[in-house]
Amino acid sequence: MHTRTRRYHHGDLRAALLTRAEETLKEKGPSALSLRELARDLGVSHAAPSRHFKDKQALLDALALAGFERLAVALERSRGSAGESFAERLDVMVRAYVDFARQNAALLDLMYSIKHDPEASEALREAAERWAEVLVSVIDEGQRRGEVREGPLERVGVPVFAVLHGYAGLVTAGMLPPEVAGSGLDEVIAFALRGCAPDGS
Repeated sequence: MHTRTRRYHHGDLRAALLTRAEETLKEKGPSALSLRELARDLGVSHAAPSRHFKDKQALLDALALAGFERLAVALERSRGSAGESFAERLDVMVRAYVDFARQNAALLDLMYSIKHDPEASEALREAAERWAEVLVSVIDEGQRRGEVREGPLERVGVPVFAVLHGYAGLVTAGMLPPEVAGSGLDEVIAFALRGCAPDGS
């Protein structure tokens, strides 16, 4: 359990700031984040964080960037553990996304809100696209194998993402009764697979 007296002694201050900021984000939301408070929590001078983040927005951007990078890694790992069929790969990827959302609900909200900011950094935009490319590549492979309906990758992928992200949002918001949430993901995956199936199948 976190204690507010935890002190930072050595090593990478930037990483320590991001770790503590993510804890605060999860516990209290983005409005509670303060560079001065983070410095106090880590036992460094109130000016020390400014060497790494010029302001709170820079800290939030860095959190979002790290979140997208972690999400992409989680999805790539899930794909590596799946079988070769589109159904197997989509199944593990959907479960990996929902697991990430469950464990990082506040961070995921932050990631998507900052991604759409017109002043989002190029690195952040690229990281956001990277995870989406993992999903698109699975759909592309499925099309080439004849397991996914024909059509532009974006048009096939958008409904899949909408269902996936919508379900993750319902789960993290606690809007699904436990008995529904338990089997709901299986139904979401089955629904997505039906939507991706080749015409006439």
